[in-house]
Amino acid sequence: MEQPVQTPPAAPSAALRAAIDERFFAPLDRPRTRRAGVELELPIYNLAPGEPNDFDSIHAAVADFLARFPFPETALDDAGALYRARDPATGDELSFDCSFNTLELSFGPDESLLATRERFRRYYPALQAALGARGHALTGMGINPRWRENVAEPIRNGRYRMLLHHLKSYAKYGGAPRFHDHPDFGLFSCASQVQLDVDEATVTGAINAFNALEPFKAVLLANSPFDFGPAGGGWFLCGRDRLWSRSLHGHNPHNCGMYGVALRSLADLAGYLETTSVYCAERGGKYLNFAPLPLREYVRRDRIEAECWDPAAGAHRPCSFAPSPSDVAWLRPFKFEDLTARGTLEFRSVCAQPVRDAFAPAALHAGLMEELPALAALLAADTALYGHGFGPAELRELLARRVRPAFFDPGALRARLHRILDLAERGLAARGFGESPLLAPLRRRADTLANPALEHLARLDAGESPDAVAADYGALD
Repeated sequence: MEQPVQTPPAAPSAALRAAIDERFFAPLDRPRTRRAGVELELPIYNLAPGEPNDFDSIHAAVADFLARFPFPETALDDAGALYRARDPATGDELSFDCSFNTLELSFGPDESLLATRERFRRYYPALQAALGARGHALTGMGINPRWRENVAEPIRNGRYRMLLHHLKSYAKYGGAPRFHDHPDFGLFSCASQVQLDVDEATVTGAINAFNALEPFKAVLLANSPFDFGPAGGGWFLCGRDRLWSRSLHGHNPHNCGMYGVALRSLADLAGYLETTSVYCAERGGKYLNFAPLPLREYVRRDRIEAECWDPAAGAHRPCSFAPSPSDVAWLRPFKFEDLTARGTLEFRSVCAQPVRDAFAPAALHAGLMEELPALAALLAADTALYGHGFGPAELRELLARRVRPAFFDPGALRARLHRILDLAERGLAARGFGESPLLAPLRRRADTLANPALEHLARLDAGESPDAVAADYGALD
């Protein structure tokens, strides 16, 4: 049995708290800026109906793009295929997320969202042209339109190989209804994410306020319609929620989705982080995967039984190692409001949006971050969604379904959405970069109470082809 490089034995809980403080809280000890880092995951699909993506064509298209926009820092997978390229001058990065079926554009942090969008509007047409010349395209959808046909193969490196191996092990932990049967969902589901600076004074208030906002975001931003079948709850407009929560990532509910408690202090947040589970670590350059363990329990173990990849055998082999509080570096929570090691909150609940609206979610979050006390007060007094006997997580799930509860008053909900957008617009005005027009798509959705997922399904019901919807959601203008 292979024995990777060892580390010191488990330390007491004080050492774990110190490691959490160093990783998550030390970066908060500085003035907050208004910089925003936008990350857009975009499905790639073959324009030929029913055909899977051709990875050689995709790699050739990316090579064309990099000839026009040199991103000199690159990373290759174990087979020599490029999966990440970065421009150190801007911090912009082109990468593939989990598989070569999803292209991600991550932008270096800017104070102005319009500056970020300007670079996106240069990159995107070049990528579409290069892919289109090879029979492929990008689209702005939370579920890849060829998810059934595409090859469900992760990028061939240690991280992604370990991740898919981990997710596929869900059968060890009991079957339906706890878990769905799509452990490869990370290879076809796509998000629109933004990271905003926070500091010690704002982080817990921001998590609490945005956690309460999540049901309203489901109304405005759902764009991953997915049918889990009668046993799995049927159609969800924000299927990404359920793909995560009913996967092995949701084995510990504290690892993904929403917070079930209000955080009063950094100590509360540190305590919450201690209850989240770790499922991987690294020793001697090897990823180790093991049954998820809450950090508090993990650091008290003498040894952890794990699996690691054996390149010679082309398979995972048993191994073991001694845990350490420093392994908090490998903690991978996927909360909707996720505190990072960079002193930012990463907002992870939003599906990829139609490309023409790609920057609306970032504008919503950036504007509301400037109006946290007003947002918290508005939501605390809300009766459009709250006050019907449901908490934030329950409301998010109800409003992520195709059929909405009948007891909500559409007029009251419409008015509340516009009031939220008013706050976001006021916050964007305070930022001073002229970003308020980015909210226009959300104003229209608040008027109609229709998000891209509802519109997508309505168009299919009217006889429009899935590929026509994908082409429209991939249009820049």
